[in-house]
Amino acid sequence: IEMMRISPQDKILDLGAGTGRNACLMMKYLSGDRGELVGIDICDDMISQFQKRCRNFHSAEIIKARVDQPLPLKSTKKFDKVFISFVLHGFPQEVREKVINRVFEVLKEDGFFFVLDYNEFSLSKMPFYARIPFKLIECPYAFDFIKRDWREILAKTGFKDFEQYVFFDYIRLLKAQK
Repeated sequence: IEMMRISPQDKILDLGAGTGRNACLMMKYLSGDRGELVGIDICDDMISQFQKRCRNFHSAEIIKARVDQPLPLKSTKKFDKVFISFVLHGFPQEVREKVINRVFEVLKEDGFFFVLDYNEFSLSKMPFYARIPFKLIECPYAFDFIKRDWREILAKTGFKDFEQYVFFDYIRLLKAQK
């Protein structure tokens, strides 16, 4: 979250916000009267946990919606930053591209898109102790996700100026600018 360089007045969209854990971490950087965070999630249980966890942050809200559908936001609402954490790999490629297009639409000019998810890697080169859990736990779409060049995919949508931070070789925070 620190690597996002959140400013106190930022407007942030958290796609697949889940329990609100990341949202609460981001809210600590925002000013209560100027900053804002909107979380999107489809699961009632996650929304309930988000509301409970973020109840002390008055400028944080959660909306029930699918991240791959048009977002139920005011058409004029634009965000400085959009964050998505371990969500994209769970969709087929055509749905991932829809999500990326939606992000591009709701980002302010020069805004930033942050994707925290698996890095690109070869499953066959992964150590045995990591490969087996990946094969047992992950959905089929994750195997496709790790093979794709995400900078190239984001660039085709119009994103530029990429930065990445890699953790433990297999997880990456990819930053792209509109």
